[in-house]
Amino acid sequence: MIINKLGKNIGILIIIVALIAMGILSASAAPEKIIIGTSADWPPFEWIDANNNFVGFDMDLMKIIAKIQGYEIEIQDIGFDSLIPALQSDRIDLMAAGATLTEERLEVADASNTYWSGSQGVMVTEESELNIATALIGGKSVGAQRGTTQADWLEENLVQADVNIKLELYETNDLGIMDLVNGRIDVFVADTPAAEAFVKNNPIKIVGTINTEEEYVFYVQKGDPKEILPVINEGLAKVQQSPIWDNLVNAYFMGDLNKISDCYAEFGDLLDKDLEAFAHNLSKCMMAD
Repeated sequence: MIINKLGKNIGILIIIVALIAMGILSASAAPEKIIIGTSADWPPFEWIDANNNFVGFDMDLMKIIAKIQGYEIEIQDIGFDSLIPALQSDRIDLMAAGATLTEERLEVADASNTYWSGSQGVMVTEESELNIATALIGGKSVGAQRGTTQADWLEENLVQADVNIKLELYETNDLGIMDLVNGRIDVFVADTPAAEAFVKNNPIKIVGTINTEEEYVFYVQKGDPKEILPVINEGLAKVQQSPIWDNLVNAYFMGDLNKISDCYAEFGDLLDKDLEAFAHNLSKCMMAD
């Protein structure tokens, strides 16, 4: 009897191993902790509020997915162009920074499923008479954050084509927006969701869009040696299929970002208690008149 049971169990084990090898079953499990790298200067995706909380669409997604999938996270604020090197050197496990999907990045890192899409917003000061055409020619100084797809687009499509612009690159978007507001550059280019957030809080306007139709993803180390992507993609799908997703979208893309410190102080503790209640109350607070 014992021998028969042992043989049966061994047979079941062989079948399970075969299914794992075929990819029908997955042997991966949630890691205990994921170190997340971001560039916290990019509302509505990621920034730091008045109470030193990492806030934004990406940051809350990371916190919520971690709770759903059962692991801890640590967030590190790193300059955007240093994030891929930080992945490669194993300083961080995952990059969550409003990053778009590019062939160049896929050569050195692996990407999650797409979670957002957008193009590039061209910003000038409120009193400027520049439009989408004149902003990008005629000797104007045009700014972008270093290491971003907008910086690459400006370099490849304008600078290398001998269009008469002066390209100014910044370590953070805040510095670029500050220079735009103070008249040190004529134009600043950023992803459209971020551009719309900057316009709400500064005396600047969007005069047009560069239609690049980019896909936003999270990045992990090439080959995903820590098996993070299945955990992230599964958690992302769960969030997108729940009321949490729409509430986060409403909070960060339709709400008043100036309210984030007060709203987070009031409802942030719900992240440890009730994720749906957190997202619902955050959305309600951010969108209140």
